[in-house]
Amino acid sequence: MNTPIFDFINNYNSAGTLRTHTPGHKGIPQYADLAPLYHYDITEISGADSLFEADGIIAESEKNMSALYNTAATVYSATGSTLCIQAMLTIMKMEQRRVIAVRNVHRSFLNTAALLDLDVEWSVPEYTAGLLSGKADLADLEAHLQKSDAPACIYLTSPDYTGALADIPAISDLCRKYDARLIVDNAHGAHLAFMPENLHPIALGADMCCDSAHKMLPALTGAAMLHTSRPEYASQLKSAMSLFAGTSPSYLVMASLDLCNKYISEHIREDINRNLAELSRFRELFNTELTFVDGEPFHITIKAAESGYDGMEFAQALRENGVECEYSDSSLVVLLMSPIYRSEDYKRLYHAVSAALKTLGRSAPVKDDFSLTLPKRAMSIREAVFSTSEDIDVENSEGRICGAVRLPCPPAVPIAASGEIIDQNCINIFKRYGIRTVNVVK
Repeated sequence: MNTPIFDFINNYNSAGTLRTHTPGHKGIPQYADLAPLYHYDITEISGADSLFEADGIIAESEKNMSALYNTAATVYSATGSTLCIQAMLTIMKMEQRRVIAVRNVHRSFLNTAALLDLDVEWSVPEYTAGLLSGKADLADLEAHLQKSDAPACIYLTSPDYTGALADIPAISDLCRKYDARLIVDNAHGAHLAFMPENLHPIALGADMCCDSAHKMLPALTGAAMLHTSRPEYASQLKSAMSLFAGTSPSYLVMASLDLCNKYISEHIREDINRNLAELSRFRELFNTELTFVDGEPFHITIKAAESGYDGMEFAQALRENGVECEYSDSSLVVLLMSPIYRSEDYKRLYHAVSAALKTLGRSAPVKDDFSLTLPKRAMSIREAVFSTSEDIDVENSEGRICGAVRLPCPPAVPIAASGEIIDQNCINIFKRYGIRTVNVVK
């Protein structure tokens, strides 16, 4: 597969043109260790196209990506899935659709709801791995859809942070029944289209979804894609994104997406199959000592507490043995794998986990019993976010209205969403995740 963005930048570098345009480093490295990056960091010069008005090399690269994912249209983001989420919700706002969201959303969803003044209807899932993972309640989603004749959309996060997958085909069928739209935060699932069975949301019936290429594919941080299966949305994606995006997108990031197309077309299926064998073997080696979340295989999520360990101590033991995990709390440890891993990487992981298990003290397994009841709402998300606020100790927050959500990522899942009244259950969950202060309306 061709790589028009990367090839253009290479040719530009070879020409030795004097760069009397931004960026200010002019392609002249000031730091030897980063020298190649300066050469590839350009802007929208003649022939380089323009991300949000693309009709040249960027448009060609995006069409390559669309063909690989079999979409009606795919467009690039150089600022991650956050921009894609903003665009998807903007299009829903333009269609005046009610937004029904399963409540394990990322913070970027809440921020977008504030900016667009969305009145979110929450569906509480059956939580299966703390706050980060839950099974969507189909009956509850249908009840929301039946509540009003106004057009609606359902917003899902799948895979979630632990790798658990929603039943997208069933939820898609539900949306079709009520002429609703299904939009999916698939930030952790860019690889799913190339598994032995296509598990990508677009293939399973979603109308729009975002993929963070940098999370699961060999792309630079910030590289993401916005896909749609609906031809009528194809012309709206860029204009919706341009409302939120900066006007100087990174060509380094876009070039890495361009090269991802080549990687996907030439290597990913073989790499995935090779890694699936390694992942299966790894789980088999530890299945008597560790309990894993049942999800897509490239997320190795260890239910540490349920296995008799403290997740934070487990993560520290891995760190001391040369492995840095994606996430840990007292209950969970998330190891995020990739199709580009080699056999030697799994050997290193095996030895690190084995060493950790030998040094850690094992206690009685603790079942991850978790429930979240929706707090009462006092004002809209937008009103709360843009109110004067203050940070206070969680201990003193009962009865106060949650302001801006400033949780770390992860969990970045709304324990109390902006505009909701913090109750004792919220406080208990804040403490569980080590959150000591909360922003409240003043």
